[in-house]
Amino acid sequence: MQTVCPDCGGSWLAEYALEESGLDRSEIARRPRGMWRYREVLPVREQANVVDLGEGSTPTLRLRRIEADLGLGELWLKDEGANPTGTFKARGAAAAYSRARELGVSDIAMGTAGNAGSALAAYAAPAGITAHVAMPRFTPDAIKAECRAYGAEVVEVDGPISVAGKLMSERAAANGWFEGSTLKEPYRIEGKKTMGYELAEFFGWQMPDVVLYPTGGGVGLIGIWKAALEMERLGWLDGRRMPRLVAVQASGCDPIVAAYRAGSASAEAPESPHTLAAGLLVPLPYGHRLVLRIVKETDGAAISVEDSELAAAVAVLAEREGLLLCPEAAALLPALKSLLCSGVISADERVVLLSTGNGLKYPHVYGGD
Repeated sequence: MQTVCPDCGGSWLAEYALEESGLDRSEIARRPRGMWRYREVLPVREQANVVDLGEGSTPTLRLRRIEADLGLGELWLKDEGANPTGTFKARGAAAAYSRARELGVSDIAMGTAGNAGSALAAYAAPAGITAHVAMPRFTPDAIKAECRAYGAEVVEVDGPISVAGKLMSERAAANGWFEGSTLKEPYRIEGKKTMGYELAEFFGWQMPDVVLYPTGGGVGLIGIWKAALEMERLGWLDGRRMPRLVAVQASGCDPIVAAYRAGSASAEAPESPHTLAAGLLVPLPYGHRLVLRIVKETDGAAISVEDSELAAAVAVLAEREGLLLCPEAAALLPALKSLLCSGVISADERVVLLSTGNGLKYPHVYGGD
């Protein structure tokens, strides 16, 4: 079992013998839909250990009305709300907990803002693994109930995800459980990187010009970057090989944005973090240095939006495009508008909004009961 580097505490990134795989992209096209069509670049050795609930192959949708509103040539949205448990977290859980099953793990502990806990609980069930999750007390009740329904132990804490993570780190150490928190194991990122493979395949093995990503822990952003590097090594990419990656945060909790603006290589936690988007309430992402490095290397950007802006964007996306998104994903729309106005993104670029989840778990944001 691997967690983090014992010398520096940094996150491990899995490596594959890509040049020896013999895999070509025409073979991928012949395989069934789903995340496991890319199995040679996923960490599970034996197919019998794979826990597959139908994750992956999520739709990439053209936002034609908003595209016209903004004067953009191409605006797309990858809808990860179509995954099991309603978020992109299913991809990470499928890869990580299939591998954990293969390695004989019996208990996994995690501090979570909510949706990663849902995914852990769902995938741990068929894997025969006991799930232990801690989450902020203000996490939507629907997510807490979901975790309990899958059989997980749920502990509520007073404070943000950092408090939940500290509690579960202590309990994992005391009880001999494996810790599955963000970037404290190397395999959740492997599942999430398949979003990058799917984007390239969808666009004829070219990466889009710009990808906007709602950044709490930042694992999906890291995953898309890692996928592009792997596909370049495989010789699969035509044309553009690395998208410009944009980290979007809430103004009440924007450590990545603050560090980006300051030109710093590392971030610091804000004093009083707050936002109604639970998935963005991550005071200091474990991989903050890597996220900042990627944003800089890809000529990307980091930008924050107000809670009022992301709440309004939930309604706009629903009313204009028929998409009810989580507030984290809705934050991408006002961020895009700001970047267009400032000239960071130009109207002739192919832009993708990476929607991390379904909005049905967040009725308090769009006025439901």
